[in-house]
Amino acid sequence: MAVRASLACFPSDAALQESSGIPWGVAVTPFSAADERGSPPATGDEGHLLPRCESCYAYFSTLCPLHRWSWSCAICAADNDLSPDASARYARDGDQDPPEMRSAFVDLLLPGEEGEAVPAGAAATTTTTPVYVAAVDLSSSEDFLELVKSALLAALEAISPGSLFGLLTFSSKIGLYDVQGPIPIVKNAFIPPGSDGTLFVDLEDVMPLHSFLAPVDSCKDRIVEALETIKPTSSWEITATASEVQDHALHYARGFGLAMDAVVNYLCSEYGSTFELARIFTFLSGPPNYGPGKIETRSDGEHNAAKMPGSDHTFISVQTNFYTNLAASAVQAGVCVDLFAITNEYTDLSSLKVLSVESGGSLYMYSNTDESTLPQDIYKMLSRPYAFGCVLRLRTSTEFKIADSYGHFFPDPQYTNVQHINCCDSFATYVYDFEFQKDSQFSRKSSPPILQIAFKYTTIVHQGDTSDDVSNSISRSKFTLQRRLRVRTIQYNTTANIWDLYDFVDPDVVLTILVHQVILASLSDVLEAKIWLRDWLVNAIAQYNKAYKIVRSGGTGISDIDVDFIHCSQLQPLSRLVFAFLLSPLLRLHGQGIHPDYWTYLQCLFSILHEV
Repeated sequence: MAVRASLACFPSDAALQESSGIPWGVAVTPFSAADERGSPPATGDEGHLLPRCESCYAYFSTLCPLHRWSWSCAICAADNDLSPDASARYARDGDQDPPEMRSAFVDLLLPGEEGEAVPAGAAATTTTTPVYVAAVDLSSSEDFLELVKSALLAALEAISPGSLFGLLTFSSKIGLYDVQGPIPIVKNAFIPPGSDGTLFVDLEDVMPLHSFLAPVDSCKDRIVEALETIKPTSSWEITATASEVQDHALHYARGFGLAMDAVVNYLCSEYGSTFELARIFTFLSGPPNYGPGKIETRSDGEHNAAKMPGSDHTFISVQTNFYTNLAASAVQAGVCVDLFAITNEYTDLSSLKVLSVESGGSLYMYSNTDESTLPQDIYKMLSRPYAFGCVLRLRTSTEFKIADSYGHFFPDPQYTNVQHINCCDSFATYVYDFEFQKDSQFSRKSSPPILQIAFKYTTIVHQGDTSDDVSNSISRSKFTLQRRLRVRTIQYNTTANIWDLYDFVDPDVVLTILVHQVILASLSDVLEAKIWLRDWLVNAIAQYNKAYKIVRSGGTGISDIDVDFIHCSQLQPLSRLVFAFLLSPLLRLHGQGIHPDYWTYLQCLFSILHEV
């Protein structure tokens, strides 16, 4: 768990922080294997024994004063009793100390908890099987399908042996592939054209899920054979009948919305038994134009918002809530959706992005097949370790609080500052912006500011093949499901000196916070967001010059202003970084030729980078 602060030395009060012009917050990468200095956590297997504060529910750490029969919370200073067992546990000496007595950064194994990924009463480890499903758009070109085939071959190399893999296609119908027999077989379910329609038959009735999900290690060759049989709808023969026009239209139908809804419902029946997280790779060559979730396409001229009064500063709004509701269903079913759009056609990614963002997936966009790095990207994505069913909570000591939080998560409906993350890899980063509590400050007499980040997650551990039956195609004992708790407690120094504050600035984290703030503002008005960022830089330069008393009038009557922060090396990259951001496509107005889908892609990309 890497935690990087924009101000590694915290300001003593709100006036000092405001006078510096620098945002105050942290960037947290919860699933990174080590902290920002490369130190790994202390590990253990008794996470359920970690004491919690009865007042604020923070966890015990090395920063908590420990007494014989009690301990004081480092966050709220409340006194908490220790049970006799806990007291004896913390009375150990030397190498027998539990992890939380040896380090303020711990990663502990948990027993199963009710309502979480592992059933109540279960052991801390449970067997499971990773599940992957590829959903391929057939209303596309030969070049598109050749690129997707290459990407799926790369994916098969990246995923662990013993994983289950399903192949699905969609157009005006959904095709399900059974690759567990001697030859691949495809069965189809037709998609009704209505915007509120449902399938005439459930996918489970078309093909049982155990036939659709095939073990990669024993069926890899037949999966490759099935990929070779996939052809675009443009190559299908059109029957010359009275309904020829309708048949021709169906050849270019892209029933993406109902296909995704159906496959999520298809998979949910095995959630909690066969798998705890299923990942769906969706490959789109254009906008969904058929059935539920259909996107109304516009011509290039209509995409130019400059033609609409006062709209040059805003981008096309979300057309439908279908994908928002689908994302919620995916999370409930333990499904993560990664969306790969390979097109230069308007696809309305602003409506589709919620499906990948809220389900914990990724959004990728490629303008053409010739220069696409899709195979490399999907291989790297699947090669990274990931956690799922995650809960992230950041607690602060009493003098300050969280003002805003940013990242691809969804907030808990009941508890404040609790974020749920469906799928989290080792690079996923979340940003928090701080502010002082009313009339509060850090004084010499008060305790130093303390931050505690708790990250509860589930991960799949590959244990190897333990099955003696070589004829058994699925060996679920190969994978172990572990529920873990990672806690890091950090104490920061404070300063009442603005020069010390500048010396402890991390420009990368400052820019990361600014990027999230600008992205949020640009959703309403790009021009206003751009003006805000420019004004921020002007204010930061002015406050710096004021602090160092640099501004003076020369004989010409023109003031000398230091815009390069020559007296502070930590601030020097900021002007260049902010200027580059001001010129980036993310802050380009619609009338300046930025494609709305490309803008949406950049917004998603910038908001997950661990270092902007």
